[in-house]
Amino acid sequence: MPRVIAFQSGMLAVGSGSFLTGSLVFFTHVLGLTPLQIGAGFSIAGLTGVATSLPLGALADRIGGQRAWVIGAIGSALTFAVYPLVPSFAGFVVLMVVAAATDSFTTAGRTIYTADALPAKDRVRTMAFARTYLNAGFTVGTGLGALVLAFDSTAALVAMVLLNSAMALLNAFIVARLPAAPVVHHDKEVSRSRLAVFKDVPYVSIAALLAIMMFHSVILIEILPLWAITHTDAPKPILGAMLALNTVLAITLQVPASRGADSLPGTARLLRRAALVTAIACPVAALSGITSGVWTIAVLILAVVLITATELWFSAALWFFQTDVPPEASRGVYIGTAQTISSVADIFAPIGLTLLAIQTGGWGWWVIAGIFLLCAVFARPAVGWVARTPRIDGLTAEQRAAAPVPEAAG
Repeated sequence: MPRVIAFQSGMLAVGSGSFLTGSLVFFTHVLGLTPLQIGAGFSIAGLTGVATSLPLGALADRIGGQRAWVIGAIGSALTFAVYPLVPSFAGFVVLMVVAAATDSFTTAGRTIYTADALPAKDRVRTMAFARTYLNAGFTVGTGLGALVLAFDSTAALVAMVLLNSAMALLNAFIVARLPAAPVVHHDKEVSRSRLAVFKDVPYVSIAALLAIMMFHSVILIEILPLWAITHTDAPKPILGAMLALNTVLAITLQVPASRGADSLPGTARLLRRAALVTAIACPVAALSGITSGVWTIAVLILAVVLITATELWFSAALWFFQTDVPPEASRGVYIGTAQTISSVADIFAPIGLTLLAIQTGGWGWWVIAGIFLLCAVFARPAVGWVARTPRIDGLTAEQRAAAPVPEAAG
């Protein structure tokens, strides 16, 4: 099963990688949308994620992770299949909203199924392998997307979108054929507690901490490249090399970097390391604004390496919190709550980080570093608070880990 989960991640990433590479060209040249309309569509999709994550997580709890995962994958396939037929901006917005909702449902279902179907000791390692395959598939997909753009034709762009649809549909088929997760009978009163998760203040607090730490991805993908081309003398081709280095490191180091993410103390250590290295990466990035030549390139590469280390350690810790901390009956609700908090943070992160790092001329990097330093300081006490506080089912994480493992159905 772990190999199948890893394979489907890589396969799906081939389609998504090609689409992300050529999506803006598809939206402008095939659908005839303006940059402002595209930006508005993405913003509305982000708000959809905020609004739908919790109710869709609750629905995934009700119908089961595997079924939710399959439905979400089919919904994604249908959405991409319809993209070439969009007649207007309004139709584009509708599809963006549907795509955001299906993505939330798929994420909740996938996480619930992985947690239910795999022993606790195998969950993080399986997801680490899946992420390695995902990065490899994404690299292949990016190459395909670049090839599509080289053809410079409407037919090629439409084929790219339909490839993504086909990959999503094949993914649904693969997921549907995975072994059924063990059937666990839960107290109905507990499983129906939808908003009670917000009373779990320690979990909500750690979810907020994780959402802030997720800023590292915005720094890597948006802020650091923008800084490089506006405030350094680095040649523009270095941007591709920076992202390629991140991908290579993620493929080769994700599994070993996940060691230790099998307990709350272990995840606390990983979170602290992750926050500290980005706190260091921020002044390193600022330094590239006053260097020149090969030293600028070297400093930017060092910043990428440091932020990639954050990505690897953070991902492993995040997986543990998604699968092992929430109660079995309410994983979808807990995941949906965390996604809601993360989506809210995502709305403000790009503009806030741009204002700090770019518009200040450089001194704002030290403010961002301070934010991550505070995350490092609060990581251990926040995790400790989660560890000693019962979830909404009345059990602490340690008590849940000591509970007997249910037998598989069938």
